[in-house]
Amino acid sequence: MPKHALPLGGSSRPLLRDAYDRACSVADEVFVLTERQQRPIISGVLPEVDDDHLILEPVARGTTNAYGLAALTLIERRPEAVMLTLPADHVVRGGQKVKNAVSAAVRAAAESESLVAIGLKPTFPSTGLGYIQAPRRGPLGTHRVKRFVEKPDLATARRFLKAGGYYWNVAWFSWRLQVFIEELRRHAPRHLTGLRKVLQARAAGDEAAAAARYARLPIEVVDRSVMEKTDRLLLVPADFDWADIGNWAELGARVRADARGNSVEGESILVETRDSLVFGGRRLIATIGLEDMIIVDTEDAILVCPRSRAQDVKVVVEALRRAGKTRYL
Repeated sequence: MPKHALPLGGSSRPLLRDAYDRACSVADEVFVLTERQQRPIISGVLPEVDDDHLILEPVARGTTNAYGLAALTLIERRPEAVMLTLPADHVVRGGQKVKNAVSAAVRAAAESESLVAIGLKPTFPSTGLGYIQAPRRGPLGTHRVKRFVEKPDLATARRFLKAGGYYWNVAWFSWRLQVFIEELRRHAPRHLTGLRKVLQARAAGDEAAAAARYARLPIEVVDRSVMEKTDRLLLVPADFDWADIGNWAELGARVRADARGNSVEGESILVETRDSLVFGGRRLIATIGLEDMIIVDTEDAILVCPRSRAQDVKVVVEALRRAGKTRYL
């Protein structure tokens, strides 16, 4: 199951439901942008979303194409609209702070010729996130973006935190539709040309041709293709609680912990166990004498590893691929 369909935020609600409700609190109209094969999953989590509010990629081809497809689709309906992108696989807390930041970004996008990013004030020297340097004040309560920085090493991240003017890139963006399309034309013309052909095929009722053309588009994230290159980028600083949940250790930090530091979902008996994540399904999980461990029990596989090795799950994935055991992926 994709991350956004799972209740990973410490509650029983899928992340997608939280994101959708978050969007509904600030937007006049909410659309779900996803690849076609996820349509049944989306309908299961959000049964109220009708076909008119689904924007479907034939296949996943990166956020440059996804956001371009959305912008070109929406501009035919609401040419003057402001578009806001809210990824559905983030854990977010701090309702009013979130609403304030999003509202400020939408207002800045509506009242300027700029693209607008929401940047999170870093609370620790993260080496797992990209940063946006935006040291100078801009219009409408924003800051002017100087540059994007890839995931830094620890020493660099500490320097960013001490210097100030650096923000975590959480990939929340807002723009007027026409402004974003203009920036696609300047910085990603191949994407824009291909996307127009996709929309032409869809308008003619030829979804097979649209899918074939979409599948040929180059894969690229919008951060690199447009946001890092544009000279029209502003940033709204924010300080709400946010996590990408990129691995099980990060999830353990978000799921409520007991007095011994254990984060537990499902049935378990923990004996002399501390600071561990135990994520179960139907079966009872029993532990004895463990510390700083991750145990994840799913229907067809069990993961056991130290919390410090959480990022290495990808090594297991590659090993399964090499061994031809793709049924477990």
